[in-house]
Amino acid sequence: MNRRERVLAALHFEKTDFTPYQIGFTGQMYEKMKAYAGEEFFGRIRNHLVQTDLIKPQITVGPELSMDEYGVVWNKSGADKDIGVIDAIRLRDPADLASFELPPVDEAFVRGKMEELMAVADDRFRIAGIGFSLFERAWTLRGMENLLCDMMAEPDFVHELLGKITKRNLEIIDIALDYDFDGFYFGDDWGQQKGLIMGPRCWREFIKPRLAEMYGRVRGAGKYVVQHSCGDVRDIMDDLYEVGLNMYNTFQPEIYGYDYAKKIDGRITIWGGISTQRDLPVKTPDGIRTVTKELLAAFPHGGLVAAPTHDIPGDARPENIEAMLDVLEHQN
Repeated sequence: MNRRERVLAALHFEKTDFTPYQIGFTGQMYEKMKAYAGEEFFGRIRNHLVQTDLIKPQITVGPELSMDEYGVVWNKSGADKDIGVIDAIRLRDPADLASFELPPVDEAFVRGKMEELMAVADDRFRIAGIGFSLFERAWTLRGMENLLCDMMAEPDFVHELLGKITKRNLEIIDIALDYDFDGFYFGDDWGQQKGLIMGPRCWREFIKPRLAEMYGRVRGAGKYVVQHSCGDVRDIMDDLYEVGLNMYNTFQPEIYGYDYAKKIDGRITIWGGISTQRDLPVKTPDGIRTVTKELLAAFPHGGLVAAPTHDIPGDARPENIEAMLDVLEHQN
Protein backbone atom coordinates (compact mmCIF):
# COMPACT_ATOMS: atom_id res chain seq x y z
CA MET A 1 0.00 0.00 0.00
CA ASN A 2 1.16 3.56 -0.60
CA ARG A 3 0.82 6.34 1.97
CA ARG A 4 -2.47 7.71 0.67
CA GLU A 5 -3.98 4.23 0.61
CA ARG A 6 -2.96 3.70 4.23
CA VAL A 7 -4.71 6.92 5.31
CA LEU A 8 -7.82 5.92 3.35
CA ALA A 9 -7.74 2.53 5.07
CA ALA A 10 -7.50 4.28 8.45
CA LEU A 11 -10.53 6.39 7.53
CA HIS A 12 -12.46 3.22 6.70
CA PHE A 13 -11.24 1.31 9.79
CA GLU A 14 -9.37 -1.27 7.76
CA LYS A 15 -6.18 -2.93 8.94
CA THR A 16 -3.13 -2.02 6.89
CA ASP A 17 0.41 -3.26 6.47
CA PHE A 18 1.67 -0.20 8.33
CA THR A 19 -0.08 2.39 10.53
CA PRO A 20 0.13 5.81 8.86
CA TYR A 21 1.91 8.51 10.83
CA GLN A 22 2.49 12.26 10.79
CA ILE A 23 5.15 14.31 12.60
CA GLY A 24 5.25 18.10 12.63
CA PHE A 25 7.51 20.58 14.43
CA THR A 26 7.22 24.10 15.77
CA GLY A 27 9.94 26.41 14.49
CA GLN A 28 11.77 26.22 17.82
CA MET A 29 11.75 22.44 17.90
CA TYR A 30 12.80 22.16 14.27
CA GLU A 31 15.96 24.16 14.99
CA LYS A 32 16.63 22.22 18.17
CA MET A 33 16.24 18.89 16.36
CA LYS A 34 18.43 20.02 13.49
CA ALA A 35 21.19 20.99 15.91
CA TYR A 36 20.89 17.59 17.62
CA ALA A 37 20.55 15.22 14.67
CA GLY A 38 21.39 17.22 11.57
CA GLU A 39 19.26 18.19 8.60
CA GLU A 40 19.35 14.62 7.32
CA PHE A 41 17.13 13.51 10.23
CA PHE A 42 14.09 15.12 8.61
CA GLY A 43 14.66 13.10 5.45
CA ARG A 44 13.89 9.95 7.45
CA ILE A 45 10.36 11.13 8.22
CA ARG A 46 7.86 9.58 5.81
CA ASN A 47 4.78 11.59 6.69
CA HIS A 48 1.53 10.30 5.22
CA LEU A 49 -0.27 13.64 4.88
CA VAL A 50 0.57 16.83 3.06
CA GLN A 51 -1.36 19.95 3.97
CA THR A 52 -1.78 23.53 2.79
CA ASP A 53 -3.39 26.35 4.78
CA LEU A 54 -5.63 28.62 2.72
CA ILE A 55 -5.26 31.57 5.10
CA LYS A 56 -2.63 34.11 4.10
CA PRO A 57 0.62 34.15 6.05
CA GLN A 58 1.18 36.89 8.58
CA ILE A 59 3.29 39.93 7.78
CA THR A 60 5.84 41.53 10.10
CA VAL A 61 4.69 44.89 11.47
CA GLY A 62 7.24 45.45 14.24
CA PRO A 63 9.79 43.75 16.48
CA GLU A 64 8.23 40.36 17.34
CA LEU A 65 4.88 41.62 16.04
CA SER A 66 3.04 40.24 13.03
CA MET A 67 -0.38 40.88 11.50
CA ASP A 68 -2.74 38.28 10.03
CA GLU A 69 -5.07 38.89 7.10
CA TYR A 70 -7.92 39.81 9.49
CA GLY A 71 -5.84 42.72 10.81
CA VAL A 72 -5.13 41.01 14.16
CA VAL A 73 -1.64 41.81 15.49
CA TRP A 74 0.17 38.96 17.25
CA ASN A 75 2.86 39.54 19.87
CA LYS A 76 5.50 36.80 19.79
CA SER A 77 7.84 38.18 22.41
CA GLY A 78 6.86 35.52 24.96
CA ALA A 79 7.61 31.81 25.18
CA ASP A 80 5.40 30.91 22.18
CA LYS A 81 7.28 32.14 19.13
CA ASP A 82 5.05 30.30 16.64
CA ILE A 83 1.62 31.72 17.52
CA GLY A 84 2.00 34.34 20.23
CA VAL A 85 -0.85 36.31 21.82
CA ILE A 86 -3.14 38.95 20.36
CA ASP A 87 -1.78 42.44 20.89
CA ALA A 88 -5.10 44.33 20.76
CA ILE A 89 -8.81 43.62 20.39
CA ARG A 90 -10.27 44.73 17.07
CA LEU A 91 -13.98 44.42 17.93
CA ARG A 92 -14.09 46.38 21.16
CA ASP A 93 -17.88 46.50 21.27
CA PRO A 94 -20.61 44.35 19.66
CA ALA A 95 -21.96 47.49 18.00
CA ASP A 96 -18.69 47.76 16.05
CA LEU A 97 -19.69 44.75 13.95
CA ALA A 98 -22.12 46.87 11.93
CA SER A 99 -19.21 48.71 10.32
CA PHE A 100 -16.66 45.90 10.48
CA GLU A 101 -15.85 44.08 7.23
CA LEU A 102 -13.99 40.82 7.05
CA PRO A 103 -11.22 40.79 4.45
CA PRO A 104 -12.38 39.73 1.00
CA VAL A 105 -11.28 36.28 -0.12
CA ASP A 106 -8.23 36.50 -2.37
CA GLU A 107 -9.19 33.91 -4.97
CA ALA A 108 -5.81 34.09 -6.72
CA PHE A 109 -4.03 33.29 -3.44
CA VAL A 110 -6.34 30.35 -2.66
CA ARG A 111 -5.93 28.93 -6.15
CA GLY A 112 -2.18 29.38 -5.96
CA LYS A 113 -2.03 27.39 -2.72
CA MET A 114 -4.25 24.68 -4.16
CA GLU A 115 -2.12 24.43 -7.29
CA GLU A 116 0.96 24.03 -5.08
CA LEU A 117 -0.82 21.19 -3.28
CA MET A 118 -1.79 19.56 -6.56
CA ALA A 119 1.81 19.81 -7.75
CA VAL A 120 3.09 17.63 -4.89
CA ALA A 121 4.49 14.68 -6.82
CA ASP A 122 4.25 11.88 -4.31
CA ASP A 123 1.73 9.47 -2.80
CA ARG A 124 0.63 11.37 0.32
CA PHE A 125 -2.98 12.09 1.34
CA ARG A 126 -3.63 15.72 0.35
CA ILE A 127 -5.38 18.11 2.73
CA ALA A 128 -6.43 21.73 2.30
CA GLY A 129 -7.46 23.65 5.37
CA ILE A 130 -8.38 26.75 7.30
CA GLY A 131 -6.68 27.37 10.62
CA PHE A 132 -8.49 29.47 13.24
CA SER A 133 -11.62 28.56 11.36
CA LEU A 134 -14.53 29.70 13.56
CA PHE A 135 -14.50 30.12 17.37
CA GLU A 136 -10.79 30.91 17.32
CA ARG A 137 -11.23 33.42 14.52
CA ALA A 138 -14.07 35.10 16.43
CA TRP A 139 -12.20 35.39 19.73
CA THR A 140 -9.05 36.71 18.07
CA LEU A 141 -11.19 39.62 16.85
CA ARG A 142 -13.26 40.12 20.00
CA GLY A 143 -11.10 38.68 22.79
CA MET A 144 -11.86 35.29 24.33
CA GLU A 145 -13.30 36.55 27.62
CA ASN A 146 -15.48 39.05 25.79
CA LEU A 147 -16.75 36.46 23.33
CA LEU A 148 -17.64 33.98 26.07
CA CYS A 149 -19.57 36.70 27.90
CA ASP A 150 -21.22 37.69 24.62
CA MET A 151 -22.60 34.16 24.28
CA MET A 152 -24.65 34.93 27.38
CA ALA A 153 -25.29 38.66 27.03
CA GLU A 154 -25.14 39.34 23.27
CA PRO A 155 -26.13 36.12 21.49
CA ASP A 156 -27.37 37.89 18.35
CA PHE A 157 -23.96 39.52 17.95
CA VAL A 158 -22.21 36.14 18.31
CA HIS A 159 -24.50 34.53 15.73
CA GLU A 160 -23.88 37.39 13.30
CA LEU A 161 -20.11 37.34 13.76
CA LEU A 162 -19.87 33.56 13.35
CA GLY A 163 -22.18 33.76 10.36
CA LYS A 164 -19.89 36.25 8.64
CA ILE A 165 -16.85 34.06 9.32
CA THR A 166 -18.68 30.96 8.05
CA LYS A 167 -19.74 32.72 4.86
CA ARG A 168 -16.12 33.68 4.16
CA ASN A 169 -14.91 30.15 4.92
CA LEU A 170 -17.48 28.72 2.50
CA GLU A 171 -16.15 30.98 -0.25
CA ILE A 172 -12.67 29.54 0.34
CA ILE A 173 -13.99 25.97 0.48
CA ASP A 174 -15.89 26.42 -2.79
CA ILE A 175 -12.72 27.56 -4.57
CA ALA A 176 -10.73 24.67 -3.10
CA LEU A 177 -13.35 22.16 -4.22
CA ASP A 178 -12.42 22.88 -7.84
CA TYR A 179 -9.33 20.73 -7.19
CA ASP A 180 -8.71 17.01 -6.75
CA PHE A 181 -7.56 16.78 -3.14
CA ASP A 182 -8.58 14.33 -0.41
CA GLY A 183 -9.70 16.09 2.74
CA PHE A 184 -10.43 19.48 4.30
CA TYR A 185 -9.01 20.45 7.70
CA PHE A 186 -10.65 22.86 10.13
CA GLY A 187 -8.54 24.20 13.00
CA ASP A 188 -10.56 25.45 16.00
CA ASP A 189 -9.68 24.83 19.66
CA TRP A 190 -12.76 24.28 21.86
CA GLY A 191 -11.37 22.08 24.62
CA GLN A 192 -9.54 22.66 27.84
CA GLN A 193 -7.91 20.02 30.04
CA LYS A 194 -11.35 18.95 31.20
CA GLY A 195 -14.44 19.87 29.21
CA LEU A 196 -15.28 22.57 26.68
CA ILE A 197 -14.23 26.20 27.03
CA MET A 198 -17.76 27.42 26.26
CA GLY A 199 -19.64 24.34 27.52
CA PRO A 200 -21.70 21.96 25.39
CA ARG A 201 -24.89 24.07 25.36
CA CYS A 202 -23.20 27.13 23.87
CA TRP A 203 -21.14 24.96 21.53
CA ARG A 204 -24.35 23.41 20.17
CA GLU A 205 -26.05 26.78 19.82
CA PHE A 206 -23.25 28.78 18.22
CA ILE A 207 -20.69 26.38 16.71
CA LYS A 208 -22.50 23.22 15.63
CA PRO A 209 -24.84 24.77 13.00
CA ARG A 210 -21.88 26.41 11.24
CA LEU A 211 -19.87 23.19 11.30
CA ALA A 212 -22.83 21.33 9.78
CA GLU A 213 -22.86 23.83 6.93
CA MET A 214 -19.12 23.72 6.29
CA TYR A 215 -18.75 19.96 6.76
CA GLY A 216 -21.77 19.43 4.51
CA ARG A 217 -20.16 21.42 1.72
CA VAL A 218 -16.99 19.31 1.96
CA ARG A 219 -18.75 15.95 2.32
CA GLY A 220 -21.14 16.82 -0.49
CA ALA A 221 -18.13 17.08 -2.80
CA GLY A 222 -16.90 13.63 -1.81
CA LYS A 223 -14.05 14.84 0.43
CA TYR A 224 -13.18 13.83 3.99
CA VAL A 225 -13.59 16.21 6.95
CA VAL A 226 -10.76 16.61 9.48
CA GLN A 227 -11.25 18.68 12.63
CA HIS A 228 -8.54 19.88 14.99
CA SER A 229 -9.31 20.81 18.56
CA CYS A 230 -6.95 20.56 21.47
CA GLY A 231 -8.38 19.55 24.82
CA ASP A 232 -11.35 17.52 26.02
CA VAL A 233 -14.23 17.47 23.52
CA ARG A 234 -15.89 14.24 24.67
CA ASP A 235 -19.14 16.09 25.41
CA ILE A 236 -19.66 16.84 21.71
CA MET A 237 -17.91 13.95 19.93
CA ASP A 238 -21.28 12.41 19.02
CA ASP A 239 -22.36 15.80 17.63
CA LEU A 240 -19.24 15.94 15.47
CA TYR A 241 -20.01 12.50 14.08
CA GLU A 242 -23.61 13.56 13.47
CA VAL A 243 -22.60 16.56 11.34
CA GLY A 244 -20.10 14.59 9.30
CA LEU A 245 -16.67 14.45 10.92
CA ASN A 246 -14.35 11.74 9.56
CA MET A 247 -11.09 12.33 11.44
CA TYR A 248 -10.41 14.02 14.79
CA ASN A 249 -7.10 15.67 15.63
CA THR A 250 -5.74 15.77 18.23
CA PHE A 251 -6.23 12.73 20.43
CA GLN A 252 -4.48 13.49 23.75
CA PRO A 253 -3.96 10.24 25.69
CA GLU A 254 -3.64 12.10 29.00
CA ILE A 255 -7.23 13.29 28.50
CA TYR A 256 -8.97 10.46 26.68
CA GLY A 257 -7.16 7.19 27.25
CA TYR A 258 -7.35 4.24 24.89
CA ASP A 259 -10.62 2.97 26.39
CA TYR A 260 -12.37 6.07 25.04
CA ALA A 261 -10.83 5.45 21.63
CA LYS A 262 -12.62 2.10 21.57
CA LYS A 263 -15.95 3.87 22.13
CA ILE A 264 -15.64 5.84 18.91
CA ASP A 265 -13.96 3.04 16.94
CA GLY A 266 -15.67 2.57 13.61
CA ARG A 267 -17.06 6.10 13.56
CA ILE A 268 -14.29 8.71 13.84
CA THR A 269 -10.65 8.11 12.93
CA ILE A 270 -8.05 9.35 15.40
CA TRP A 271 -5.05 11.50 14.44
CA GLY A 272 -2.62 11.89 17.34
CA GLY A 273 -1.99 9.81 20.45
CA ILE A 274 1.65 10.56 21.40
CA SER A 275 1.54 13.23 24.08
CA THR A 276 3.52 16.45 23.67
CA GLN A 277 2.34 17.36 27.18
CA ARG A 278 2.92 14.23 29.25
CA ASP A 279 5.46 12.16 27.31
CA LEU A 280 7.82 13.75 24.77
CA PRO A 281 9.23 16.41 27.14
CA VAL A 282 9.78 14.17 30.19
CA LYS A 283 10.00 10.43 29.47
CA THR A 284 13.14 8.51 28.62
CA PRO A 285 13.65 7.22 25.06
CA ASP A 286 12.71 3.73 26.23
CA GLY A 287 9.55 5.17 27.76
CA ILE A 288 8.69 6.83 24.44
CA ARG A 289 9.25 3.58 22.57
CA THR A 290 6.84 1.90 24.99
CA VAL A 291 4.04 4.48 24.67
CA THR A 292 4.38 4.57 20.88
CA LYS A 293 4.10 0.78 20.67
CA GLU A 294 1.11 0.88 23.05
CA LEU A 295 -0.61 3.41 20.80
CA LEU A 296 -0.13 1.28 17.69
CA ALA A 297 -1.35 -1.83 19.52
CA ALA A 298 -4.50 -0.03 20.75
CA PHE A 299 -5.80 0.27 17.16
CA PRO A 300 -5.50 -3.25 15.73
CA HIS A 301 -8.29 -2.67 13.20
CA GLY A 302 -7.18 0.70 11.82
CA GLY A 303 -8.77 4.05 12.56
CA LEU A 304 -5.47 5.70 13.52
CA VAL A 305 -2.98 8.17 12.08
CA ALA A 306 -0.26 8.01 14.73
CA ALA A 307 1.22 11.39 15.61
CA PRO A 308 2.37 13.68 18.37
CA THR A 309 -0.62 15.52 19.76
CA HIS A 310 0.56 18.81 18.29
CA ASP A 311 3.43 20.18 16.25
CA ILE A 312 6.22 19.23 18.64
CA PRO A 313 7.06 22.18 20.93
CA GLY A 314 10.51 23.32 21.93
CA ASP A 315 10.50 21.62 25.34
CA ALA A 316 10.51 18.09 23.87
CA ARG A 317 13.67 16.01 24.18
CA PRO A 318 15.33 15.38 20.80
CA GLU A 319 16.32 11.84 21.78
CA ASN A 320 12.64 11.12 22.46
CA ILE A 321 11.64 12.27 19.00
CA GLU A 322 14.29 9.97 17.55
CA ALA A 323 12.94 7.07 19.65
CA MET A 324 9.36 7.74 18.52
CA LEU A 325 10.41 7.80 14.86
CA ASP A 326 12.36 4.54 15.28
CA VAL A 327 9.15 2.78 16.35
CA LEU A 328 7.01 4.39 13.66
CA GLU A 329 9.59 3.55 10.97
CA HIS A 330 10.02 -0.09 11.96
CA GLN A 331 6.49 -1.37 12.52
CA ASN A 332 6.87 -4.59 10.54
